[in-house]
Amino acid sequence: MTNLTGRSAIVTGGFSGMGFAIATALAKAGANVAVGSYVAPPHADRADAAYYPGADEIERVKSALAAHGTKVHAAHLDVRDSALTNLFFAEAQAAVGPADILVNAAGTTAEQPVCGHSDELWDKIVDTNLTGAFRTTRAVLPGMIERGWGRIVNIGSTAASVGWKDNPAYCASKAGLLGLTRCVALEGAAHGVTCVMISPTWVETELMRRNVAQVVEREGKGRSAEELMDEFRKGNPQGRMMQPEEIAALAVFLCSDLARGITMENIQITGGALW
Repeated sequence: MTNLTGRSAIVTGGFSGMGFAIATALAKAGANVAVGSYVAPPHADRADAAYYPGADEIERVKSALAAHGTKVHAAHLDVRDSALTNLFFAEAQAAVGPADILVNAAGTTAEQPVCGHSDELWDKIVDTNLTGAFRTTRAVLPGMIERGWGRIVNIGSTAASVGWKDNPAYCASKAGLLGLTRCVALEGAAHGVTCVMISPTWVETELMRRNVAQVVEREGKGRSAEELMDEFRKGNPQGRMMQPEEIAALAVFLCSDLARGITMENIQITGGALW
């Protein structure tokens, strides 16, 4: 098994879905883990498909991760805000140690074609998925380079290379994240720092369920969200939906010493699907 004892990790978007699965897998592998997610106030804009955890979930996440016996930190994190991002990372370092590992799993999308797409919604998606990953990477990369060891894993999507109707901001942000991944990989290569993007197809998460609900709402056609999800399952060559734990298993391996030669890559987990 991969042993990450003594390593410290930060996972954005870590309260649910792939982020929480990855944080859990890292803790099981022995890493100290700090997780941050956007804790939404009651008046938050919910035009996108993001899952919005409440403040009460902070303790739930802490308890779940602490059960694996490592140091844990969990708090509100808005990767769209540089000051809040830097504050979270300073608190995370005080709680679990300097970041050896960064997993950028914070992300959102919305069903909206280019026609009628507002600046506000575009900015929210791109700022979360792409610029947010830049902010977090900027916060940890200098320390990783100085210490001569680091692992950065960006959660991308097949959307980085395949278009998806009515999701221009999401597709653009994930394509941009791949470009950022490659640049960070080159910057860190001589210093023991790797940077890799994992690009899954549909993964059964709360974000996916909310996104599918938006598809159903826009297209109608008498289908329920569950019926559409079942269509996606049947359309996959393996006849199933990818699970968060599958993404987490790869992420943990990429954070190990065994994966020190794997960098600048875009690794897809699709079950054979093109999307």
